[in-house]
Amino acid sequence: MKKSEALLLQLIVVLGATLSGEIAVAADESLPPTQRAGEVTYLSGGIGIDQARAIKDVMRDYSLVLTFVGTTQNGNEYLSDVPVTIADVNGNTVLDTKSDGPFMLASLPKGRYTITASYKGKTEQRTVNISTSQHARQVFTWVM
Repeated sequence: MKKSEALLLQLIVVLGATLSGEIAVAADESLPPTQRAGEVTYLSGGIGIDQARAIKDVMRDYSLVLTFVGTTQNGNEYLSDVPVTIADVNGNTVLDTKSDGPFMLASLPKGRYTITASYKGKTEQRTVNISTSQHARQVFTWVM
């Protein structure tokens, strides 16, 4: 390999590494901020395509994934500003917040939880089990 070809190859490798690092940073910047309530770490959002993609990329890192959807005559639409309460098996509230978008991701300790979500006066409730091998996903849907 000629010296000029070797230099070109090195330049391509360095440029590729730099660009991939910038792309990773851009994805992290698209994520809404992580928040904490007691032992629960969570984030909520998904407004806009970049933030929705960023959230979907990290869903696997959270033990609980919630999605909020409204069904209309024209199809489904994502919802935000959904009040959410998560209580443990003893009825103790571990998270009481409002969604900042259609997705809410939470890291919960293993156990059984009751999730209550409301939209325009209509309340839905679900029970989930979280373990080290089993994550939970729930889609809350309201007819609008």
